[in-house]
Amino acid sequence: MQKIGIVGAGAMGSGIAQVAAQAGVNVVLYDLSEQSLDRASSQLRSTIAKLIEKNKIDAAAGESLLSRIRTTTELGELATSEMVIEAIVEQAEVKKNLFRDLEKIVSPDCILASNTSSLSITGLASACEHSERVIGLHFFNPAPLMPLVEIIPALQTKVGLSDQLSQLMTAWKKNPVVAKDTPGFIVNRVARPYYSEALRIFEEGLASMQQIDAAMRHIGFRMGPFELMDLIGNDVNYSVTRSVFEMFYYDPRYRPSITQLKHVEAGWFGRKSGRGYYSYTEETIETIAHEPTLDFVHERILAILINEAYDALYLGIASANDLDLSMTKGVNYPKGLIVWGAEIGLNIIAERMQSMYAQYQEDRYRLSPGIRNAIS
Repeated sequence: MQKIGIVGAGAMGSGIAQVAAQAGVNVVLYDLSEQSLDRASSQLRSTIAKLIEKNKIDAAAGESLLSRIRTTTELGELATSEMVIEAIVEQAEVKKNLFRDLEKIVSPDCILASNTSSLSITGLASACEHSERVIGLHFFNPAPLMPLVEIIPALQTKVGLSDQLSQLMTAWKKNPVVAKDTPGFIVNRVARPYYSEALRIFEEGLASMQQIDAAMRHIGFRMGPFELMDLIGNDVNYSVTRSVFEMFYYDPRYRPSITQLKHVEAGWFGRKSGRGYYSYTEETIETIAHEPTLDFVHERILAILINEAYDALYLGIASANDLDLSMTKGVNYPKGLIVWGAEIGLNIIAERMQSMYAQYQEDRYRLSPGIRNAIS
């Protein structure tokens, strides 16, 4: 693939442009806003300058990379692209309208890829006359640094396109995984309990936010749930949780938290707003050491995470390898959850889940058939 188009010059679009250009691909970066394009170009030049300064690339390579990225406010400039990746606002109708417009411009065999993190790829493909060339290509932010890319074929996507893009992403030095087109794909589905169960434990008064974060760092997570939500942004995290909850027909496993809603309503989004679950008026936040009496915190959260991963495996959302790769490369988990579950022992995970179900009598804690079948 020699030439691609990218729609949307925000952080994600410009990041994907950098990834493609570093792989030797010519990129046309389109946006309606000249200001957004100027900002993206300035950021790219700054990023390349830092790479040169750190001796990761030389000056000639940096100039060559920048020369492969061209910006435009004319959608027609994408006409000769072999693939167009959209990285625009997370609104299905806006994306559908874009794909309709692109179909009038590009060739019938041009791949149309969406960087959506939660919307139905099948629904987006339905807007296209050639729906067989539509696919999900979900990069993680920041795209140049995060190695994972989720590839999501729509119901209509032609056979073989997932394999083609897997090979392409490998050539771009990324770790591709293939996911079924279901809400949240892999990462945004399997990772939900990391946040929701931490919030539940806090709301029950069983541990403080700092204690919960300390418990998860104790078993190898780089950041605790509350630290991570503050980094992601409570507005973003809450929106994704609510979206997954609604798309799963209000399955209680994905129910959003009132605590997080109130933080969003207060404008306490996290690091970007200066306050979230923690205050960011100082350079660093104060952390505490894990207390052994609170081992139940990480045992409970980890059990639900593993249960969710095995459920995704049972339902054929992705292979065991891709599920584990997604969690280690997409959200920096210390281990893949399928492997972790086997190490702990699925009998132990089942006992923890059944104990919580007996205590709460909620479907939120139902044991996955994937684990039940494995231990029977």
